[in-house]
Amino acid sequence: MKRPALLAALLVAPVPTAATAQHPDFSGSWTLEEPAASSRPSVATVGDAAFRRGDMGSGWGTRLTIAQSPTHLSVEYPFFSAYDLQPPIRLVFALDGSESRNSIMIGHRASEQRSRVAWRDSTLVITTAWPVPGGTGGMRTAESRQVLMLESPTTLVVETTRMGPAGSAPGVIRSVYRKG
Repeated sequence: MKRPALLAALLVAPVPTAATAQHPDFSGSWTLEEPAASSRPSVATVGDAAFRRGDMGSGWGTRLTIAQSPTHLSVEYPFFSAYDLQPPIRLVFALDGSESRNSIMIGHRASEQRSRVAWRDSTLVITTAWPVPGGTGGMRTAESRQVLMLESPTTLVVETTRMGPAGSAPGVIRSVYRKG
């Protein structure tokens, strides 16, 4: 009598699969590591001596908080200053590949982003599309791809690919975050 009950319990119990076991956990507080070039003084001979060339980075903030469950990944970062009295931006992505919708209010109206997530071995790929103004008053769709990888337990790399301006080649920016 005990054997059939034990066998039934073992058949019903969830079994971890190799696919879920190899996915890293990106959870934690992360801070962007500034590249050495950005700390160099400006070479401007006149005007604002603090002028620096920059890039759009990961598209997220310099400080991130990531929470991950078996079904969702959330990314939260401050965008506004404390004086703006606005909450941090919070994006939530379904890890099963279904479409995730996030509404972001920066400016005068909300913009809805549609994202899909895919695992490629130990990297997480987030592909996001959102509407942008078109050339003749219409709208078109912009797209970006963020690839998240853990180089070590304390180093998160986000490689972001964006469309180039006016149909030019897409650009890739590598952002390195440190845990803690």
